[in-house]
Amino acid sequence: MATKPEILAPVFGVLGLPFPEKATVDALTTDVTETKPMERRVDTVLRIGPSDGEDFMLAVEVQGERKPDKERSWPYYVSYLQSKYRLPVLLLVVCQDRRTAKWASGPFDCGTRGWITQRTHPMVVGPDNLPAITDPRTAANNLAMAAFSALAHARSAQIDDILDAMGRALQETDGKAADYFYEFLEVNLRGTPAGEKWRDIMSFVSYFPGRGTVRETAYLEGEAKGEARGEAKGVLRVLEVRGIPVTDDVRERITTCSDPTRVSAWLDRAGTVTHAEELFTEDPENSRAADAPSSEGLV
Repeated sequence: MATKPEILAPVFGVLGLPFPEKATVDALTTDVTETKPMERRVDTVLRIGPSDGEDFMLAVEVQGERKPDKERSWPYYVSYLQSKYRLPVLLLVVCQDRRTAKWASGPFDCGTRGWITQRTHPMVVGPDNLPAITDPRTAANNLAMAAFSALAHARSAQIDDILDAMGRALQETDGKAADYFYEFLEVNLRGTPAGEKWRDIMSFVSYFPGRGTVRETAYLEGEAKGEARGEAKGVLRVLEVRGIPVTDDVRERITTCSDPTRVSAWLDRAGTVTHAEELFTEDPENSRAADAPSSEGLV
C-alpha cells in the first residue's frame, strides 16, 4: 500500500523526530520468518522513501502489556529487516499505558562481561504523548495519527468515540487507503473489546458507498457465499430427512455452488422432488441445454 507520507509526520513529531515532507510510504509483508521452525511476525512494516535522503524501514508493534519475550524478538525483527532490505530500521512501539511505555523504551542490550554487541532502542508512543482523536474531521485530515490514537487509547473510556470518528473518516477516504487503515486497526486490535467495537462499526453497509473497493467486493462476495453455503446444507438435510439418496456428483454440485439465488431455488424444490437430480431440471443452464438443437439426424 502506497500512501501519503505526510500522515506519519505528526506521529514522528510527538517524538521530536523530523519526518521528510516528500516521501513514499509502502506497506510490506509482516513476515520476518526465515526457513521455519518458528514463526515471527511484526505487526506492521513500512518502507519510507524520503526525497532528501536514504530509504529506511519502520517496524510498528502494538504492546498492551509488558512481555519480556519482546526484549529478544524486537532485536530479531530489526536485524532481520536490516539484513533483508539492506536499509536502516526504526522500531515504533505503540503502548496503551504509562508502565508498559516506560519498559518498552528500553534500551535492550545483547552482550556480556561489559561488552554490548547489539542495542535496541525503540521509539515509543502511548496515551501520554498521543492525543485522543474523537473528531471525524480531524481523523480524516490525519488517518495515521487517528489510527495510532485508537491503538494507544484502546483501553480508555474514549475509545468508542475514537473508533466512531475513525469509521466516519474512512467513509470519506479513497478505497485503497480506507482498506489499509481498516486492516491496520482490525489486526492490531484483534482479540480486544476495542477490536469487537471496530468490527461492529465497519460491518455497516454505509461504509461501502458503491465505490467497488477491495473490501466492499470481498464483503459482499463473502456474504453471498456464506448465505449459499448455509442453504446448501439445508438442501442436503431436507433430502436426507426425506430419505432421498444423494450421489457424490449431486452433493458436490450443491455444496460448491456460490449463487444464493440458485441454491435457494434448490431448497424450495428439495421438499417435493422424488430424485435428487430433479433439483436441477429447472435451472436456466439446463433449460438452455435442452433448447439447443440436437445434432442427431443432421448430415
